[in-house]
Amino acid sequence: MAKLMQGAVPTIVDAIGGTPIVKLNNVVGDIESEIYVKVEYMNPAGSMKDRVGLNIIRDAEKRGMLGPGGTIIEATSGNTGAGLAMVAAIRGYKCIFVMPDKMSAEKVDALRAYGAKVVICPTAVEPSDPRSYYSTARRLVEETPGAFYSNQYHNPANPESHFVSTAPEIWEQTGGEFDVFVAGMGTGGTLSGCGRYFKEKNPDIQLVGVDPVGSLYYEYVKTGRLTKAFSYYVEGIGEDFLPSTMNLDILDDVVQVDDRECFIMTRELVRREGIFCGGSCGAAVMGAIKYARTLKEPKRILVLLPDNAQKYLSKIFSDDWMRSNGFLLETEDEGTVAHILKGKPKLITVSAETTVREAVATLKEHGISQLPVLDQKGRHKGIVAELDLLNALVEGADALEKPIGELVEGDYATVTPQTRITLLKRIFNDAKVVLVTENDELRGLLTKIDLIDYLARDAAPGSLGREG
Repeated sequence: MAKLMQGAVPTIVDAIGGTPIVKLNNVVGDIESEIYVKVEYMNPAGSMKDRVGLNIIRDAEKRGMLGPGGTIIEATSGNTGAGLAMVAAIRGYKCIFVMPDKMSAEKVDALRAYGAKVVICPTAVEPSDPRSYYSTARRLVEETPGAFYSNQYHNPANPESHFVSTAPEIWEQTGGEFDVFVAGMGTGGTLSGCGRYFKEKNPDIQLVGVDPVGSLYYEYVKTGRLTKAFSYYVEGIGEDFLPSTMNLDILDDVVQVDDRECFIMTRELVRREGIFCGGSCGAAVMGAIKYARTLKEPKRILVLLPDNAQKYLSKIFSDDWMRSNGFLLETEDEGTVAHILKGKPKLITVSAETTVREAVATLKEHGISQLPVLDQKGRHKGIVAELDLLNALVEGADALEKPIGELVEGDYATVTPQTRITLLKRIFNDAKVVLVTENDELRGLLTKIDLIDYLARDAAPGSLGREG
């Protein structure tokens, strides 16, 4: 066999890795911390998932789960599919990918360009629903001879790919000279794999996850409660269930971001830093900036940027799409959650040790229908509503002296004071109650009537408009 030409690699798969780390200069504002980004879209198929696709296929071949003529099936938001499809093209495997319908047309077309079959499923259904992309993928595995379900949400080869590839590469590039590692929270592969490696090298390195409003991770990390997830636009991060590939125990903190700030930051990264990245990259950088603002002293923060902008040209980089979904506020701005809170009385809260009797008295005294419950450190644990207290009392009179901590429920959504009213409207399609938090502190509680009252005041004749 002829010797390989100098400077060449045997296949495109051998070009995976070696992506650069770049300092951000123009989008970070006045924060003192330095923010650097690992530009993973420079992998050959355009994302960090190239590493995952290669490792999953190698592991499956090693275990005898994938052989000649086999078909790879995966539920994907697009990037894992591209990584798998690229490797499959070289190794001769077929691919079937199942995607939620909110994904960009560019992602779907890219997978089909590799010769893969793509099945589109509705986004706004529960994971257990037969129509969901998780359930559909499992069904296709059962129906397809010689199928291998790569199952990135529960396959240990996913986080392992970052433990053996991404993290060692970062460590070699930086010499370990960073204090914080930030990444979006999706399957958990990046945070779990890189996080384990970094913690073994230096336990003082802080691991920070970034989660979109609508996903369940943020609330689960902060309170231990699984709240109901609801729809959001940013792709590739956030979940409505807990993947086994996500190791939340090694996380030091989680930051919440919303669709609009993710997309605006994505556009800023391209236009002001020349970094041609996608929506989850804007989310990660926005999360890093928010985290940096909470620090008492400057740190070196390293952010992983998963993919490129090419896959979002018809969405995030389309003014028409951004405007139609309320993300470009060229007309009158309806404001933020902070504007609604200005007109609200002081928030009434109780501790988890408060008895049912005391909680009933508090509801009656203040004429309210639900109470946020705080733990011993003053962090919110969830809410207790009238119906919860009624159900407890139906069980017997002795329930009056029970602590309400046992009754706390998770039927609420969490937002920040900076969340736009446009997004809050969508949230109330799914959530009955919204808790407003900032830097782990509970700032307020909103119901639909609060939003209605705010919008009605704004629409009233003679309204002087918003403050702030």
